[in-house]
Amino acid sequence: MCPLINELKTRKSLEIKVCVTGQHRQMLDQVLKSFGVSPDYDLSIMKEKQTLFDITINILIEIKKVLEKEKPDIVLVHGDTSTTFVTSLACFYLQIPVGHVEAGLRTYNIYSPYPEEFNRQAVGIISQYNFAPTQLAKKHLIAEGKSPQSIWVTGNTVIDAMKHTVVQDYYHPELEWINDSRFIFITAHRRENLGEPMHHMFRAIRRVLDEHPDVKAIYPIHMNPLVRQAADEELKDCKQIHIIEPIEVFDCHNFEARCFLCLTDSGGIQEECPSYGKPVLVMRDTTERPEGVEAGTLKLVGTDENTIYKEFTRLLDDKTEHEKMSKACNPYGDGNACKRIADVLEYGYCSEFVYQ
Repeated sequence: MCPLINELKTRKSLEIKVCVTGQHRQMLDQVLKSFGVSPDYDLSIMKEKQTLFDITINILIEIKKVLEKEKPDIVLVHGDTSTTFVTSLACFYLQIPVGHVEAGLRTYNIYSPYPEEFNRQAVGIISQYNFAPTQLAKKHLIAEGKSPQSIWVTGNTVIDAMKHTVVQDYYHPELEWINDSRFIFITAHRRENLGEPMHHMFRAIRRVLDEHPDVKAIYPIHMNPLVRQAADEELKDCKQIHIIEPIEVFDCHNFEARCFLCLTDSGGIQEECPSYGKPVLVMRDTTERPEGVEAGTLKLVGTDENTIYKEFTRLLDDKTEHEKMSKACNPYGDGNACKRIADVLEYGYCSEFVYQ
């Protein structure tokens, strides 16, 4: 959302107010700093051991005050977070138009990803402006009854963000540790993977690293204590992986650009890594980004230990397979999504992103 905010602020006919809910404080502040974004409102809802009930109730109460004060003509929300769903619900109650950035992604399995798939579908019911990243996302929205006139295919703003973050002269001490080894970038945090699935994921990774001494991995670990517990139990004495604290988006994008391949259960990384020609193994049973699977940039490997082990090993040992995934085209954008969205809000139309 940050590059979009910065693009909107260049449009003299638009007045922009930025509100954050304050979840994952450390990571949020890092991202805002990287893009030079200063929120006008910070709801600071984060509480220790908060549940989805806590998040939903607290956002709904606090965002109401902001919306009633500002009386916006349109509220932009992004993706599939609880912030996105609850803010859209509040806008519905107050009859304020919603613009959904990254609209139309679907797995059609309400519990995968959880609660994100529900959040996306619920926002899709409410939103009047739908900024779809791909033609497939547009088809989903039309199939659900959305008017084609309310949908614009813009590409994904995450591709825009990467234009401002990846640099040639990047330095990080962890890359010195990697040295000439093949670098594996890992992220794992999804709520539906907590427990045994995450243990299976980490065991598979451990097995592969133990068998490939020329490979090193970096895993910026999520703040969730259950994620940290699983990683500690399965990976703590593995010398070929460094588990580090969460990193800024600037570091994340530059790590992605320099890795040999990525293992993740994240959403955005499925779009980011292919922009650098990096294969992605998605440790989930479903993905709301099937365009990447079809294009060959992503491979769904689920959370089964043996499947992850097999596919991870294949990409390390089979040069042809690695090159095939590395050279696949990225279907998620051309870096101009923010301009297209701003054009719609300012002029009512834009040129569509068409994946070639």
